[in-house]
Amino acid sequence: MRICDLIKNQDTYQAELGHTVFETVQAMVERNIGAVPVLHKGKLVGIFSERDLMKRVVAEGRDPVSTCLAEVMTDDPLTVSMNEDLESCMTLMRRHNFRHLPVCHDGHLIGMVSLRDILLHDLDAKDDEVRMMRAYIHSMPDA
Repeated sequence: MRICDLIKNQDTYQAELGHTVFETVQAMVERNIGAVPVLHKGKLVGIFSERDLMKRVVAEGRDPVSTCLAEVMTDDPLTVSMNEDLESCMTLMRRHNFRHLPVCHDGHLIGMVSLRDILLHDLDAKDDEVRMMRAYIHSMPDA
């Protein structure tokens, strides 16, 4: 399966470079998301995650109301194309130790994929396999 299939109906919240940490975190809490892409003039320039919040805001004693995303986001994040397969995305996430990947097409943000999205999809696929195997076993005549 490819990433485009996983994010096709996704409504991706996007933050702007000039937004404050406080307003961005409020939006993250409302939407129950752990990371947001940060755009400037429509172009992806960074990503702001719960980890950035903890390391660069809380641990440094910054005021979230007056701190701008540009000061604390992760610059120039790694991205994947819409046609990337799920296994490649999981490998990238594992290798670089992050849980969110922006998905881009021709330099434009299409969506975000999280490790959770991929794992839940994988779990659903495995549930379907188990269901089919059980149905097959139960349909076999007794020997």
